[in-house]
Amino acid sequence: MRRLNPRLTFLLLAIPAIAHAQVNSSASSVSLTATMAESLTLAVSPSSVSFSLVPNGGVSTGSTGIQIVTTWVLAQGRANVVLDGYFASSAAALSYAGTTTVNIPSSDVFGQMTTGTPSTYTAFTASAALGPSGAGLTLFTQPISTSNRESNRTDTLTLQINTTSLPQLPAASYTGTMMLQAQAL
Repeated sequence: MRRLNPRLTFLLLAIPAIAHAQVNSSASSVSLTATMAESLTLAVSPSSVSFSLVPNGGVSTGSTGIQIVTTWVLAQGRANVVLDGYFASSAAALSYAGTTTVNIPSSDVFGQMTTGTPSTYTAFTASAALGPSGAGLTLFTQPISTSNRESNRTDTLTLQINTTSLPQLPAASYTGTMMLQAQAL
């Protein structure tokens, strides 16, 4: 085995190691902005309901309930989410456009939402926030707090047509469109 020369060992230890210090750039900044937009949506199913009207006046219940899912993401300052149902005209919620136009008024169309405002069948005769005067019905008012600014609810609306005030209603196919619309206040 070979031994190192003591002089060579001393020389190797006497030479300082070359220092490699790290080099840093200057810091750059990036501004970040993240925005959560408010949203309010309705999902409605089914999109049509049929009625078998009773001759000589009577009450007819719709073929199915309408499931309404209301979903919202709201900013601070909103106090309520309101859902309204309405028709374009209080005089003609449904119509038959034959040789003579025959109308079923909104006062003869009734809605019930047991989880909402009309827990019993109520006519579409209110002047709701949305829709024309005398042709609407507020279906629910959901108070908003910090715990439900982002939330949803599912309700079922059932409908009836009461033709008691229209005993001479002719046999025909009556059509109409009910609008459902939510508003965050």
